[in-house]
Order: sequence, then C-alpha cells, then structure tokens
Amino acid sequence: MRKLIIPLFSIAVLVSCGTAKTSTDAAASQSSSVVKGDKAFLSAYKEIKADDLKKNLYVIASDEMGGRDTGSPGQKKAGVYMVNYYKNLGISFPKALGSYYQKVPADFMKKRGGGNLPDSENILAFIEGSEKPEEIIVISGHYDHVGTQNGVVYNGADDDGSGTVAVMEIAKAFQSAKKAGNGPKRSILFLHVTGEEHGLFGSEFYTDNPVFPLANTVVDLNIDMIGRDDPENRGKQYVYVIGSEMLSSQLKVINEAANKRTNNLELNYRYDDPNDTERLYYRSDHYNFAKNNVPVAFFFDGIHEDYHKPTDDVEKIDYNLLAKRTQLVFTTAWELANRPERIVVDRK
Repeated sequence: MRKLIIPLFSIAVLVSCGTAKTSTDAAASQSSSVVKGDKAFLSAYKEIKADDLKKNLYVIASDEMGGRDTGSPGQKKAGVYMVNYYKNLGISFPKALGSYYQKVPADFMKKRGGGNLPDSENILAFIEGSEKPEEIIVISGHYDHVGTQNGVVYNGADDDGSGTVAVMEIAKAFQSAKKAGNGPKRSILFLHVTGEEHGLFGSEFYTDNPVFPLANTVVDLNIDMIGRDDPENRGKQYVYVIGSEMLSSQLKVINEAANKRTNNLELNYRYDDPNDTERLYYRSDHYNFAKNNVPVAFFFDGIHEDYHKPTDDVEKIDYNLLAKRTQLVFTTAWELANRPERIVVDRK
C-alpha cells in the first residue's frame, strides 16, 4: 500500500465507521447465487487453499525478487512467474491487449512524480463471461513493493505479496468452475498493477487506458495487504473493508451476505470514517476506479509493525487467515459475476 498520498479531490463518505453488523434479511436476500447448497460454487471455493497461497508467496516475496520495485529486474521476474502461472492454468489475456502485459511507460510515471522510474507493466489475465461477457468484474492487487535499500531486501510479503497471490488463487478457483462447465456469467479481469508504492501509477494508467470500457466495469475488488493483523485486532478473525457503500447501495450488502454464508469474519469499517486521518480510501489502487464512478471494495488487514520495513517477510503471514479473506473476496466476486443484474451505481 502506498505510504502517503494527497488526493486531488474527495468523494463524500456515506457510511458509518466501526465493526459490521450483518444487513437485514430483506437486504441480504438480494444476494442469490452464494448459497451453501450451490455445488458449483462450493467446488470452486474449496480450490482456495492456505498451502497454495503459501507456495506462491514464498516465490513472489523471496529475496530473489529483490523487493519488486517498479520496473526492476526482480519485479519483472515476479511478473514472469505470475504469467507462467496463468498459462499453466489455461487462463489467457484480454484479446484486445494481445498479451498479459500492459506497458506503463516511464514518461507517464515521471509526469506524475515518478522520478526516474523505468518502464514497467501491469499484468492482466482474463476469463470471459458466458452470458454477459461485456460486463467486467475487476479483481486487483499491486505486485510492486519498495525494492532493496542499502543492500537490504524489502520483501513485501504482506504488502502486497498477499494480495498478489490472493488474486492468483481466486483466478484458479474461477477457472476450475469454468472447466467444470460453471464459468462466470460476467467476465473477470485479474489485474496486477505496478507502481502503486510510488503513486498508484499502474491503476491510473489502466483507468486512463482501459482495455475494457469503464462504463462496462461493474466493480473493482481491490486486495492490498490481507495476510497479517494489526495491533488493534491481534488474534481476531477480521478484515477491514473500505469504500464498499460509497458508490453503490448494493455492494456492501452483497459482501456482508457472502461473509455471513462462509467464514463469517468480523468486517471492520473503521476506515470509512470521514475523519480517518490515515485516508486509506485514497491510498490504494481501487481509488482510480472509484474516481471514475466504478463501485469498489478495498480489503485490508491494517497498519502493522512491519509495514514498509524489511521485516515484512513470508514467515509472519497468517496463511489460514489469508485463505479466509481470499475466500471472502472470491465469494463476493462469484455473486457479482453471476447475479441477474449488475449492481447499481446510485451514490456520488
């Protein structure tokens, strides 16, 4: 997650802060696809495993990747690993893009305060929807971190190695469903963005140059740090959810229903407080979708003691909790991809 950002403008916050209470049964009934008796869903859901997340994270956040700074050889090496992962699953790239890579030019970043960063790339994998392929569900996470400083590798296992492998694992689950004849009705774009730590550059480049029209983009579910806990929630089964009702009255309801019917984590809305001094709504890649009127939900574990330090390592990840949070995002995405109508955008 980006350490500091000063927003150009603000979006009105229409929600209350604090820990979630589940929505009423009447509201929750809007979420119809995610039910425990849905064999197709359950089969795909079970594909999300703590051991598989751990296996991929031990590669993505290894010293070999050199901290994955934007455009660095280590980040490119991590990108190759991710692309090969998608190829092995049989998940292709958007046809309009022509490859898994969307180049983010150095000049684009430099004009936005990116200094002398080299060219970098977003990585895009894509599963086409069976009934409404023109409508796009985006599941995003940044795969860059802050690199190597004074000879010390900042591995970024949580920030955002955890989100990177979660996106990969969710893709595996959807592809499993597709192979079984139960692919998503809407298309799913798995978007790994670069340059987040320096200024949300990769997501800004994508939303300025979308492969699919933003008018057809239903939602962005953004995952940035979901493998740890913060001091306020030590030992709890929780996740912060940020921005889920700022643009749509339905997204928070759907996410809460998905949560209730699966792992029933404690959903914490503290950072939706208009007086949040951390201003986290503006500090990760979902914001570039939100400012373009695309509903978003940002999944986050909080600011812990190893944030942006060389001690953010794979050994400190809670893999069972990482799996549960990944399952929540998958379950929410499953509903959004398969419900009869796309969610409304009814708030500003």
